[in-house]
Amino acid sequence: MTKVAVVAHSGKTLGDGLLGLRRALEERGVDKPLWAEVPKSRKAPKQVERALEWGADVVFAWGGDGLVQQCLNELAGTDAALAIVPAGTANLLATNLEIPKDIEKAVEIGLTGGRRRLDVGRLNGERFGVMAGAGFDASMISDADGTLKDHLGRAAYVWTGARALRTKPFKAKIAIDGASWYSGKASCILVGNVGHLSGGVEVFERAEPDDGMLDIGVVTADGLMQWGRTLARTAAGHPDRSPFVRVTSGRKFDVKLDRKVRYELDGGDRVKTKELKVRIEPKAVTICVPRAA
Repeated sequence: MTKVAVVAHSGKTLGDGLLGLRRALEERGVDKPLWAEVPKSRKAPKQVERALEWGADVVFAWGGDGLVQQCLNELAGTDAALAIVPAGTANLLATNLEIPKDIEKAVEIGLTGGRRRLDVGRLNGERFGVMAGAGFDASMISDADGTLKDHLGRAAYVWTGARALRTKPFKAKIAIDGASWYSGKASCILVGNVGHLSGGVEVFERAEPDDGMLDIGVVTADGLMQWGRTLARTAAGHPDRSPFVRVTSGRKFDVKLDRKVRYELDGGDRVKTKELKVRIEPKAVTICVPRAA
C-alpha cells in the first residue's frame, strides 16, 4: 500500500481548506497519512525528512511555489514522489505541469496519476524547479513577500515591480559550461527550468523540465522606457526579440557581479550575493502529473 505524507503551509487556502484535503484523501482510502502543518515554507524541510524516514512513497505539498521548492530540495535524489496541491499565489510549477488548482483533482493525480522524472536546477547549493534570478525579479519578489502578497495576491507583484524598475543595473560576467558568454551591465538575470510565468507568459520558448538543460536570460533594460519595451515583448511571447534581452541554454552557469545583489529561487527571496553558481541535476526528482502530460 502507498504510504502518503502531507506537508502543508497552514497559511495557504484552497477550496474547503485542509479539511477538504483530509476528506479527499480519506475518500480514496488514505485515512492515516503522516500529517505536518508548517507556518512558513522554510519549516518544511524537517517535515519532509521526517516523511522520508517514515518511508513515504508520496509527499503531498500544500502551498505555493515556495513550499514546493523546499519540498523538492529535500526529495531530489530519493525514490519518493512529490504531489503538488497548488494553494499558493502563482503556482508556477503546477501550472507548467498542468496540475489544476482543485483539491479533488490534485489528490487524484497524486495517488493515481502519472509519474515524471524532472530536472532541477541548483543555485548556490539549493535546488529549484521553476526559475531563479537576480536583480529586478528578486527585488520585486522580496518587496512583495509577506503581508503585502497575502492581501493583494498577484497585484502585489505589479505594485512592487513598478518600484523595482528604478533599481540601477549592475555589471555581470557570465560563463556557460566553462566558456565566457556575457560581460556587461544587467538589470536582471533569470535562469529557467520551465518556460512559462503567470498568465501563460512565455519567458523561455524552448525550455523543457526534463531535457537536461537550463535556460538563462540577461536583461539590460534601464529605466521605464526600456523596461516598458522589454515587458511588452515578454507579454507578446517574444522576450528574446527585445534588444535588451539575451537568451541561451547550458548545464553550468557561473555568474560574477560587481556588487551584492538579491537573488530568488521559485519565488522565494534570498540574501544578497556577488556570485551565482548554477548547475543542472538531470531527472533528479519524481513529480506526480496528469496522465495526459
